[in-house]
Amino acid sequence: MNVKSLPDQHLVEALRDDDSLAFREIYQRYWKKMYLLALRKIDDREAVESIVQDVFLRLWERRSLLQIDNLEAYLVTSVKYTCINHFKSAMVHEKYLAHAFVGYSDSISTTEDQLNVSELMSSIEARLSHFPEKAQTIFRLHRLENRSTKEIATQIQMPQRTVEHHLSLVVKALRSYLKDYL
Repeated sequence: MNVKSLPDQHLVEALRDDDSLAFREIYQRYWKKMYLLALRKIDDREAVESIVQDVFLRLWERRSLLQIDNLEAYLVTSVKYTCINHFKSAMVHEKYLAHAFVGYSDSISTTEDQLNVSELMSSIEARLSHFPEKAQTIFRLHRLENRSTKEIATQIQMPQRTVEHHLSLVVKALRSYLKDYL
């Protein structure tokens, strides 16, 4: 089958059936458009590459669940929302750093201490990025915005016990990962 001549709807159907050639064709058709769209919103080529890669990765991971009428619109919308999430994440990171430095401003007196705190924050963010998006959101809302688990559960429409479970998993993993700092 020549996938290059197939319309988008047939490619989506083939993708649903685990056809890697259909996925490759979708990628070839749309990666550049998605890249340029994200680049107009974010002036960071590495971040843009990561965004486009994430969109295609989610497309592949969710291929069996796809209900797409317009592939191009779906991909463009995915890129836009992933860009928005990138900005949200950057804002949370800035708030986190600001909050950390405000809390520690009296105790941080030397440049070396400031570098250690900055390194710790970077390590936390790096490890946090390995968790699912929901778990990251829960952790940030609880630890950075000081929201209760009940408030978080209401906001993201998830049972409070589930929020507590996600939070405990993230905290436990971070403690283990950051044992050198503790």
